[in-house]
Amino acid sequence: MSRGLLVSYAVLTLVLAGAPLVLDAYWVDVLNSVGLYALLALSLNIILGDAGLFNMGHAAFYAVGAYTTAILNTRLGLPTLWALPVSGLVAALFAALVARPVIHLRGDYLLIVTIGLGEIVRIALVNDVFGLTGGANGLFGIARPTLFGLKIRRPNEFFYLIWAFVALTVFLFHRLEQSRFGRALNYLREDPVAAEGSGVNTGRYKLLAFALGAAWAGMAGNLYAAKMTIISPESFSFWESVLLFLIVILGGSGSIPGVLLGAFLVVGLPELFRGFASARMLVFGLVMMVLMVFRTQGLLPLRTVRFKKSDLQRARSAP
Repeated sequence: MSRGLLVSYAVLTLVLAGAPLVLDAYWVDVLNSVGLYALLALSLNIILGDAGLFNMGHAAFYAVGAYTTAILNTRLGLPTLWALPVSGLVAALFAALVARPVIHLRGDYLLIVTIGLGEIVRIALVNDVFGLTGGANGLFGIARPTLFGLKIRRPNEFFYLIWAFVALTVFLFHRLEQSRFGRALNYLREDPVAAEGSGVNTGRYKLLAFALGAAWAGMAGNLYAAKMTIISPESFSFWESVLLFLIVILGGSGSIPGVLLGAFLVVGLPELFRGFASARMLVFGLVMMVLMVFRTQGLLPLRTVRFKKSDLQRARSAP
C-alpha cells in the first residue's frame, strides 16, 4: 500500500471517527447506510472488479445473510453478532451451490443468469419458503446486537460497529489483492484464456470469488438485520443489485478506494438534495451519465502496475 493511500485512509478514519460528535442522528444514520453499502460493494468488487465476473444478483446473497440472522435469532435465540460468521458461511455455501452450474458462462450471459437468481430468491422469500421467511411481511422482532455487555441501539453506536467492520474489510481485501489468490483473480479479469493457459484453474477461482463475495455480503446482511430489527423481501430487490453494480463501476472497478468513494456518492450524495425531491434523482442520473461518458474507467480506477526498464532487464537476466 502506497504512502499516499495510507495518508488518505488515515484522514478518512479521523474524519469518520469524529462525525458522530458533530452530526445529528439523521446524518449519522445516513453514514450508517453508506457503510453498509460500502461493505456490500466491496464484496461485489471481489466478483466484478477483481475477477471480472458480471453479477447483478448480489442482493440475493445479502438477503440470505439477513434472513439467516433473523431466523437464528427469532427462532433459536442466537445473539445477532454470534450469527455473523454463520450468515457469511450460509451465504457462501448458497453461492457455491447456485454458481457451480453456471460458472462457465461469460459476460452478458452470466449477467442475465445472476439477475434471474436475484429474482428467484426474492420471490422465494415472498412465498414463505418452508414457513421460515414470513412471506411478504418478512420477519420482525430481531434482537439488537450486544458487544461486551453493551446493547447497541443508537445510530452513533451502530456507526462505530459498521465502520469498524468496513475498516477491517478494507485491510483484509488490500492484503488479498497482494496474495496469490488476488493475482489469480486479476489474471481472470484481464484474459481468462491466457490465465488458464498459464496454469490458473479458472473454474475453481471463479467459484471461490463468488463464495468469498457472497460471504461478505451475507455478513453485511447480518448487520442490516441487527440494525433494522425487521426485514422483508422488498429490502433485497433488483434495484439493490443495480445500486451495488453502479457503485463499483462508478468508483472504479477493482479499486477499493474507488468503491468507497462510489458508496459515498451513490448513497450519501442524494441525501444532500432531499429538499429537491422532485428533481434530485433526475440531476443525480444526469451527473452519473456524464461521468460514465467522460470517465469510463471510474472516478478512482485501479492503478496499473508499471515496471522500470531496469527491473525488466534484471528479470530477463535472472537464471
